[in-house]
Amino acid sequence: MARSGQTQNKREKEKKKAKKRKEKELKRLERKENSNKGGSFEDMIAYVDADGNLTDTPPDPTQKVEVEAEDIEIAIPKKEDREEEEIITDTEGKVSFFDHSKGFGFIIGKQTGEKYFVHVSGLIDDIDENDKVSFELEQGMKGLNAVRVKKI
Repeated sequence: MARSGQTQNKREKEKKKAKKRKEKELKRLERKENSNKGGSFEDMIAYVDADGNLTDTPPDPTQKVEVEAEDIEIAIPKKEDREEEEIITDTEGKVSFFDHSKGFGFIIGKQTGEKYFVHVSGLIDDIDENDKVSFELEQGMKGLNAVRVKKI
């Protein structure tokens, strides 16, 4: 009597595969029945409210704001295009931090107590931490920067 080409283990694996295929097909049919595909267009629309949140209710037309296309700025204006702001001069302060390897640091103003960024390109004299300095302030991209920094 000859043995069949399949072992018990092979038959079990094939049964498991067939069972998985059947379960997968049942899940697919269930999803298909419960889906709302083909619903109305109004059900699919989402709106953005004034706070930027998605909602399913349309916005109030009375709160609509007209925006001119010319008023929209897409990029940061170049330094030449920006308005020149008033430069505050001859301020005194103390160097709170300066990293010579990276080339930047911070100065605390004597009158205001605010911290100002200073770059090595804005130095007239070499400075170290805790040095008393005089400097001028210029508007940078992220705020006021100390320039023309001299030791006192």
